[in-house]
Amino acid sequence: MISKSNLNKAALFIALLFHICGLIGILLTPYKEWFISITPIHLLLMAALLIATHRKKSKQFFLFFLITCTAGFLIEAAGVSTAAVFGKYMYGETLGLQLFNVPLIIGINWFIIIYCAGMFTQAYENYMLQRLSKGGFLVSKQLQAASFIIDAVFLTVMFDWVMEPVAVKLGYWQWQNNHIPLFNYISWIIISALLLALFRKLNAGSRNIFAVHLFIIQLLFFLVLRTFL
Repeated sequence: MISKSNLNKAALFIALLFHICGLIGILLTPYKEWFISITPIHLLLMAALLIATHRKKSKQFFLFFLITCTAGFLIEAAGVSTAAVFGKYMYGETLGLQLFNVPLIIGINWFIIIYCAGMFTQAYENYMLQRLSKGGFLVSKQLQAASFIIDAVFLTVMFDWVMEPVAVKLGYWQWQNNHIPLFNYISWIIISALLLALFRKLNAGSRNIFAVHLFIIQLLFFLVLRTFL
């Protein structure tokens, strides 16, 4: 049976391989459209790796997974049909099979972003609490919770800000008049705060170093594409 350490190393290798190959394929080869077209497979693989590397596969974790995927899809469906959630936008065909004009894979994407941001923040929080504890400082549970939500929401919205222009260029979705409204980011703040509060309430997190690495890898992936695409 593969050890957790080796599983994390294997997951990190696969994630790096896929993202580096994706960058090369999109930026430097004539097969750009093919690399873009396998985005749904890529997202499914990354989600599978996150689930595989999650240490405590409890009912709470799978409940968080189900709620986040479902809520993400339904929010996007409401957003596309009413333009009242994020602004006026529509999905292209790049992300695959659709229901209510929304790709089914989009719920998985919400899970990946929220889960990785939550894990990243939790890892940082644990590190800081240990440092403060050694210095004799105690932080209340309320302050810990507030700090977690604020930090994780910042990471989530920052990730969306980096991703948005790239997603448009890759044909994931299009905004009316090619303008990304400020309202989009305000909605991301509210929705991600609620989902991250659920992440903490259900205690869905357990130490998952791969999730931290994947957040950094994906952020760098979109930063490179945003710079050179």
